Amino acid sequence: MTDPTSTNPIFGPNRLKMGVFGLNGKGTANTLVPEVHTPSWEKNLRAAQLADAAGLEAIVAYARWKGHEVGHPDHPSGVTLEPFTWAAGIAQATRHAAVFATSHAPTIHPIAAAKMAATVDIVSGGRFGLNVVAGWSRPELEMFGAPLKEHDERYAHLAEWLGIITRLWTEDVEFDHDGPFFQVAKAASRPRPVQRPRPAIMSAGSSSAGRAFALANADMCFISLTSSDPATWRAQVESYKAAAREETGRETQVWIMSTIVQRDTNAEAEAALKRIAVDNADEDSIRAWMKERAINSQALSQETRDVLHLRAAAGAGGSIFCGDADHVADQLQTISDAGIDGMLIGYVDFEDGLGRLSKDLLPVLEQRGLREPFVPGHG
Repeated sequence: MTDPTSTNPIFGPNRLKMGVFGLNGKGTANTLVPEVHTPSWEKNLRAAQLADAAGLEAIVAYARWKGHEVGHPDHPSGVTLEPFTWAAGIAQATRHAAVFATSHAPTIHPIAAAKMAATVDIVSGGRFGLNVVAGWSRPELEMFGAPLKEHDERYAHLAEWLGIITRLWTEDVEFDHDGPFFQVAKAASRPRPVQRPRPAIMSAGSSSAGRAFALANADMCFISLTSSDPATWRAQVESYKAAAREETGRETQVWIMSTIVQRDTNAEAEAALKRIAVDNADEDSIRAWMKERAINSQALSQETRDVLHLRAAAGAGGSIFCGDADHVADQLQTISDAGIDGMLIGYVDFEDGLGRLSKDLLPVLEQRGLREPFVPGHG
């Protein structure tokens, strides 16, 4: 039995944990700039190894089976490498970072998911993590013959799905299961994962049902910082962590999705953000992205629409941190002081962004005590 805290760096000591998100697809940005990430295996390897060498805690793949431009199968939003097989390859090419696959529960049977996850955990030496998603894209699910369920029912399905997987990872004998969504007979799965009782679980559910699921099951939960007020952020985080303790008796980490636009000066960074997310915003993709998420932009104030549009173009709605290394560090200090445990970063150009982070930003974060200097093989 291996305690995940001994092999998986997301349980490590850094006050502000960091990871990258979206290497296996186009990343998170909806932009037309020529340097935008594309998911060749060569680019995936280079970026993953840069993140690993920098000591980042997580490398996370997302799952897409069909892009958000219906009728356009070659649209970049649908061109993705499958997350579990991707994770096995990235795990073999890295030595430190946790490697996460994302799985939409309606697209894979829990017995298959349990075996695949255990395999990648073994390949990685106990560094695998699973980002579990209830499923939200109707065109994707209908392609699988799995109609989109009513919202709360999706999370009931997800809970049963993950419960079966957890039993497959932990139970010593075969078991039967007869639930509203799954029936399995004499179920078992070997080998087990390296991490016991299970690999790390991530969940980004934000609705009432999604939040309840995440609180009950996830080691890493996500919130969206929609306010510009750090006191509001702290209240969000404290409320989330208190609910985890009071409702489930568990401690959980609170993370955010983000984009970093870092340049040598603040002026250069602001100009780069404008070029990426204003001058070259992919308007068709942004409209499709909002429609897919049932966001009615016309019901929002102009100020809110502008912020949402900028975030959607720069990084699929996540927080944007923009400036030189010191200014970005100031912003990250603020979110850490508010209680945020970690951040997943989407870059327009992962290799450029990770190079700047490693060379200029991480040393500042280390000086401020947000992260410890990374020594390969020692954490």
